[in-house]
Amino acid sequence: MTMRSPRRAATAALIALTALIVPVQAGCAGQRHIAAIPPAEVRRPPATTVHALHRLVDDGAPGAASLITRDGRFWGSRFSTVGVADLRTGRVMEKSDHFRAGSLTKTLVATVILQLAAERKLTLHDTAAAHLPAGVPVRGPGAAGGHSSDLRKVTIRQLLDHTSGVFDYTRDPRLAGRLYGTGFAAHRYDTYTPARLLRIALGHPAAAAPGARYAYSNTNYVVLGLIIQGVTGHSYAAEIRQRITLPAGLDNTSFPGTDPSLPKPHGRAYSLIGGRQVDATALDPSRAGAAGELVSTLGDLNRFFSALLSGKFLAPRQMAQLRSERATGGAYGLGLYATALPCGVTVWGHSGDINGSFAETAGTADGRHLVSYRVNTDALTRPAHGTAVLTAEFCPGHPA
Repeated sequence: MTMRSPRRAATAALIALTALIVPVQAGCAGQRHIAAIPPAEVRRPPATTVHALHRLVDDGAPGAASLITRDGRFWGSRFSTVGVADLRTGRVMEKSDHFRAGSLTKTLVATVILQLAAERKLTLHDTAAAHLPAGVPVRGPGAAGGHSSDLRKVTIRQLLDHTSGVFDYTRDPRLAGRLYGTGFAAHRYDTYTPARLLRIALGHPAAAAPGARYAYSNTNYVVLGLIIQGVTGHSYAAEIRQRITLPAGLDNTSFPGTDPSLPKPHGRAYSLIGGRQVDATALDPSRAGAAGELVSTLGDLNRFFSALLSGKFLAPRQMAQLRSERATGGAYGLGLYATALPCGVTVWGHSGDINGSFAETAGTADGRHLVSYRVNTDALTRPAHGTAVLTAEFCPGHPA
């Protein structure tokens, strides 16, 4: 989940560990090749993202990894990793590692909402309140210095593209201290219901009037998760499994609910708190819910976005809506970003962060060329170095 922002020097010991640079190419038989193999024996393109991954580790991430697929050929995908997955053991990141994917959850939620629109079970012009389950709050009590949000006046489209104006619950000062600050250790296993997170958000003044401007808010997708439940009678996670992960064969993608553990295999996740790296691998992901509880792998993220961008989940009308950024002035579609790279290429995808993990996936408009990368820390110290990973792959020969 991108809890604080959708886009965002190691110690001597860490510097020593980052010398473990292991560009890996995974073939159809699962062989792993290390850079020490002579080029004549490798017979494959160079791992163009490796230098960009180095920058992420130099910025303080313990480890970084990327996976590139072309023309839908996942058997010929290229995996590269730099640094370590575990500061204690020196274990490197593996292609099969599970990790928390944060706000990449939002793209799957948006896909289900657009499928429901295609099935005429809702429209994007409907108000959010019209489809919420009984007992869910729809407006705040009012707050000094501004108007409270009212979900009776917010449309589903405004939730999807972050123009609802609803306050982002992760910015509540008390909650933020528990989610990310010094209170994390004591509150990492706290459980939150969507209704509780929504009440926290509605207790604050609206960031803007509905439709007035783009303002990224995790609350929007918590509400969309509740709307999926209200329309289908099933949780958003169950609908995503039925509609997306099972049909697409995303066997390593899951929605843990309140389970604090990660599926095996996995490395460690680290949050920088009080100037030191704190192990944040285990936590209750209900803090993120439909805004960011997804657990996945680099391979599954590429598979999902390949299928999505190539039109396998949505009809042409809904695909056009997914990519529409007019209401946000080019900032955001409906659960999807367009990133214009320095060479003139535009790629589509999403990024996400949650405690101890940052990831991003981007691909060409047809979904035939995908890059997913990740670091095992909360967010990018220099977001431009994340974009450099994309530039390195999609803009060959261009300075990244």
